Parts: sequence; C-alpha cells; structure tokens
Amino acid sequence: MPKKILIIDDDNDFAEAVKVLLESNGYSVDYSETSEEGLQKACGENAPDCILLDVMMTSKTEGIEFSRTLRDSEATAQIPVILVTGIRRDLNVPYSLEPDGDFLPVKAVIEKPIRPEALLTAIQDNL
Repeated sequence: MPKKILIIDDDNDFAEAVKVLLESNGYSVDYSETSEEGLQKACGENAPDCILLDVMMTSKTEGIEFSRTLRDSEATAQIPVILVTGIRRDLNVPYSLEPDGDFLPVKAVIEKPIRPEALLTAIQDNL
C-alpha cells in the first residue's frame, strides 16, 4: 500500500503540482486548503504517513502555530511534518527556519519554490 501524504496549503495550484509529483513517485496524496480541514483528515481513520504544511495561510504564521497543534495532539504527534514555505522570500526574512522540538516541531523545512528532488528526499528521510 502506498504511503499517504497530506498537503495542507491554501495555494491550490501549488498543491496540485506537488500532488502530481508525489503521485508520479508512488505516493497516495490528499489535500486540505485549511489547517482545520487538515486536522480533521490527520485525525481520521485514514491518517497520513506524512504532512506537508504551508506556513502562510490565513495568517503569516499559521503553519508554525499549527505544527504545535499537531505535536500536542495524541492522534497526530507521531506523524512527521515537513514545513513548505515561502516566508523568507515573501517577507524578506534574513534567516532560515530550523526545526526544533519546541518553537518549530517539524522534521524538515523546504523553501518555496521547491526543488522536486529536495522534497522527495525530505519525505523519504522522514517516513
């Protein structure tokens, strides 16, 4: 059975492009446009094996805050989260985001625009 990836991102075009990439590499892909819908899918019967999470959705830091929600929920704490973000480019942030156990409890951070091979490697490394 293929590994299931849940994309949580408010950019439908980006999500569709990533979905095509992942499906062509043997993954099953689900998509949520909001963190609320993403949480429902992540906690459901058919939970994902990995989550790709955008940072800037309804707020500039929604993905960062939501990564903590996922970490704090017993149902989702063990699902690896990969943050996919354009925050540095869009807000001209001079530093990169780095995963840690507290402020940013994710497994990896991938900068948009993504390099397909970097995304596939990050997913493989965290499944």
